[in-house]
Formats: sequence, C-alpha cells, structure tokens
Amino acid sequence: MKYSILPSALVEPGGVRTCHDKRYNDGNAVFSSPRRSGNNMSEADDIAQVAKWLAASKSTVLFTGAGISTESGIPDFRSPGGVWTRYRTIYYDEFCRSASARREYWEQKAEAHTEFAAAAPNAGHQVLADWETRQIARGVITQNIDGLHQIAGNQNVLELHGTARAATCLDCSARFDIEPLVAEFRASGQVPLCPQCETGRLKHATVSFGQMLPTDVLEKAYDWCGEAELILAIGSSLIVTPAADLPVYVKRSGGRIVILNRDETGLDNIADVKLTGGIGATLSAINAALAGVI
Repeated sequence: MKYSILPSALVEPGGVRTCHDKRYNDGNAVFSSPRRSGNNMSEADDIAQVAKWLAASKSTVLFTGAGISTESGIPDFRSPGGVWTRYRTIYYDEFCRSASARREYWEQKAEAHTEFAAAAPNAGHQVLADWETRQIARGVITQNIDGLHQIAGNQNVLELHGTARAATCLDCSARFDIEPLVAEFRASGQVPLCPQCETGRLKHATVSFGQMLPTDVLEKAYDWCGEAELILAIGSSLIVTPAADLPVYVKRSGGRIVILNRDETGLDNIADVKLTGGIGATLSAINAALAGVI
C-alpha cells in the first residue's frame, strides 16, 4: 500500500486543515502556488485548458462536495438556517448508547430528509454522469449523501460519507430503503427498529461525527487517486480530512488538480487551475469546449 489511512479518518469538527501560507506542506513535499487565471489568463482560457487536460487524461477522477448539490436546492450543512445550524450534533457514540439521542437524531434526519427527497440532479450532475458514460472520467468520489450522482446516471460512485437514502442496522448489518422508515417515524413518533432482527438500532447509512469512514471505500478512493492524471474537485471547501487529502495524493502522484468552487478552499495554492463560476454553468462550458478537442 502506497499510502496510509490514519486514525484522523474521523468525521469530527477538529479534523480540519486549512492553508494559511502561500504553500501547502503535507509533511513530505511542499507545493508552490499554481498558475492563476489572473496571470494573463481569463476564465474562458482556463476552461479551454481544462477541456484539453480532460481530453488528454487517461484517468480522471471527479471529486464532489456539497456545493454541487446546492443548485438542486439542497443547502450545505453550513448554510444559515439549515438543519445543522439549528440542532446540536449527535455523535456516533452517543447515538449507540442513548435511546433519547437516537430519537433526537431521527427527528433531525426526518426534517433533513425533506430537503433532498424531492431534489433532482442539476446540470452539473448531468455533465459528470455524461463524462463517465463517455469514459472521459473514471467515476465520482463524493462527500455528499444525497444520491444525486446515481440518479443522474453515474455508476461508479464512491460515497465517503455514506448515503441518506438508506438505513443500516448497527446490530445485524441489514440495510433498508430510508423512505418507509422516515414515514414510520413521522407517523408514530417512535424510532423504528430493524425489520429484520426486530430489536436492532437503525441509523441512516451515513457517517456520523466521531464515526470512522468506511475503510474499503477510502482505500478504493486512494487507489483511484494514485492512478489519476487529473482530478476535478468540485463544490468542496477541501478542509475536512481525510477527504481533502485525496487531491493532494493525486498531486504527489504526478497528476493535476482543477478546483471549481465559489469560495476559497484549503488547497487553492496547489491547484493547477481554480475556477469560481457557477458549477452547472462552468461544467457545461467545459463540456462544450471538449467538443472541440475530442
């Protein structure tokens, strides 16, 4: 194994890393600031360059965060007034040991379910699905739990934080569609028990704060990134590790990083190109530019 998966592979508020310097130092290598579009390069020039890299790349990985789904009407967890700004965090160990915590967790999840259950893939999702179908990209590594990549048509999706469209029994490992379980909770006000073992603790199949990321998924993500010539990091702040380390791994393996995000990210200073336009519009523009180089 060329990489190490550290104990920091926990989804915790403390598990973040930000870049305050003009260089990013991962402990093994220091990367200097990249070419910026402001240095005599327009956004259109950068889009054309990214299209050329996509066309030439033998292995491209698409990495997505919450920003790609905001155009589908799903707010990211930092959005003012969102569910996560109005409720306290239920940590995984508390969920496991406390019935009252499980009830509070299900109340939060039932409300959040409304925000994504009726959401549809947007133009950005559709472009990424098209690229996989056309074998322009290998697949998607996502921090999102909304399942919109699969609905759009992506087949190769690595969900680092699981999915909110299913529930898992912590006691017998059975897995179920989330919709009827949320409906049961809303109707009865009681936390549903596992339909298979009948007493098991049911939890959304997402990674909670303090819970380990699925090692098999993370290892596969590192395998993809180790072989990637190009990674597009889309709609992510790139500050929560270990997910934010994946583009760094591409860079250390000799690949390029393209970041598409409105705001600053933790890896802007090692990006080969940073784009800040709307995600759907920018991905559609890259896709249009591809027509001229493929």
